[in-house]
Amino acid sequence: MSEPARRFYKTAQPVAREAGFAVTLDERLLKTPKGAPFTTPTRALAEAMAQEWDAQTEKIIPAAMPITQLAFAAIDWTSRSREQRIQYAASFGETDLCCHRASAPAELVARQAQYWNPLVIWGCESLDVNLPVVKGVVATVIAPAELSKLKAHAEALDDFALTALSQAAGLAGSALIAFALIRGKLTAQEAYIAATLDDEFALKCWGEDAEARARLDAVRAEFDALGSFVTALTA
Repeated sequence: MSEPARRFYKTAQPVAREAGFAVTLDERLLKTPKGAPFTTPTRALAEAMAQEWDAQTEKIIPAAMPITQLAFAAIDWTSRSREQRIQYAASFGETDLCCHRASAPAELVARQAQYWNPLVIWGCESLDVNLPVVKGVVATVIAPAELSKLKAHAEALDDFALTALSQAAGLAGSALIAFALIRGKLTAQEAYIAATLDDEFALKCWGEDAEARARLDAVRAEFDALGSFVTALTA
């Protein structure tokens, strides 16, 4: 594993450009890891990234800059693989977490209904997507037309929003939660609760487990970063 690069700049600042907004490191324009010119659609996103770069100490730790990493992914990867990103995000409609329910115990059944029913209804009303809800270990059969609608909604997004959508879908195991997050239906905290409902219930029933809690903390941090990224995109 290579050593983190040392901080080579004093200040990081957002700047306006003809095509949008960028970030400068000591007046030198930031580029992506693949060397592409870096431009964001909103000043708020450039400001959030500049804050991450300013917060670096002696060494530059990419993992400590999640908003920057999402923006880099949008430019270096999503722009070159939009169809794969679209297919990936929409595919979670086939096995959407919100549509696969427990048949027992009653407390879990009630919690799933409380948090997931509104999302299924929202999907019908806002996305015009009807995903069937099943109980137990039962495979769902999704009409091709419904998946086509999910793909169309994903295709309408720019590279930055599509990056957030696909990351959120994979993190949650749910297209509904992902779309709800990027459209402002859910906050990052609400998305985390909906996505980890089963895991949190298991810990409540069987007791805390350090490894499981660490994994959930990492998931929470990813949702927080996605929430900040989406907020900056729409500011």
